[in-house]
Amino acid sequence: MTQFAAHLPFDPQKWVNLADSRLGAQAISVTDDWFADVNRMLQPTEPVWKEGVYDDNGKWMDGWESRRKRGAGHDHAVIRLGVAGTVRAIDIDTRYFTGNYPPSASVEACYCPDGDPGTDTCWTEILPSVSLQGNSRHLYELDNSGVWSHLRLNIYPDGGIARLRVYGIPYRDWSAHPAHQPVDLASSLNGGRALACSDQHYGHMGNILNPGRGANMGDGWETARRRTPGYDWVIVALGHPGLIQQVIVDTHHFKGNFPDSCSLLGAYVKGGTDEQIEAQSLYWQELLPSQKLTMDAEHRVEAELNDIGPITHVRLNIFPDGGVSRLRLLGLIDSVTHNR
Repeated sequence: MTQFAAHLPFDPQKWVNLADSRLGAQAISVTDDWFADVNRMLQPTEPVWKEGVYDDNGKWMDGWESRRKRGAGHDHAVIRLGVAGTVRAIDIDTRYFTGNYPPSASVEACYCPDGDPGTDTCWTEILPSVSLQGNSRHLYELDNSGVWSHLRLNIYPDGGIARLRVYGIPYRDWSAHPAHQPVDLASSLNGGRALACSDQHYGHMGNILNPGRGANMGDGWETARRRTPGYDWVIVALGHPGLIQQVIVDTHHFKGNFPDSCSLLGAYVKGGTDEQIEAQSLYWQELLPSQKLTMDAEHRVEAELNDIGPITHVRLNIFPDGGVSRLRLLGLIDSVTHNR
């Protein structure tokens, strides 16, 4: 978390950043990005300031920055989300843009499941024009039920945005998925979400659900060194109810700081809210008994799994602390839920 986090009106990170470049999000068009490449604002890392660093076009900035507009109109960028989904919140971050931030911005969206938008695409405004400040984060919670694959970020008239984060719930048409074909039910691309954890001092809990193997230790979930009795944990909501057949716990890059062991609890949760899950998780069934872990390795487990039936949530316990790069929960979608 950054120094700005305490000023946010709510915590959006229980949702997936649909505009995360690690999920495949990218800008497919932009009116102007003379000073700073538009795709920088989709990076998962926090923006940085590089004192005295210039390139051929001017001061190097960690974000998207257009030239000073000398005519009518405004700049905009069209972004293909890493995964289509329902948008719950938008974070427009102008950190380190002080005399060059846009005075206002708005966001439009469309759903194009079979390609990118064209000239005849119908766009829906999901965030009306809002005023922006320099060197600030602007977090807006949205109330809409649409599913979107692309966004158009409008800035008026020009300027720089350090980061654009689009928090939401990924959408997948599960009716098209064969019930007999295993799938990673925890993957963020399939709607998996990290809801709560005991600690995320070094790496955010949601990283363990990202596609691919972690790029480095910062691209995983890592807790602080525990100095009191107990253990650390993270709770994950699956993208779809299912029967888990294989678990992969990956400690890639974690060598002197991997957990000694881990276990998994699971449950089929009906109703309630994300906030009440934590206390309930203490009473979930044991899906995976305690397993020893080793450094920098994928641990694949099948035979040791207990048959607890279809589940919607898991709790990964790590003993006593440390870092996990990825968690994969491969299984079959629940046919009862699938056919409802």
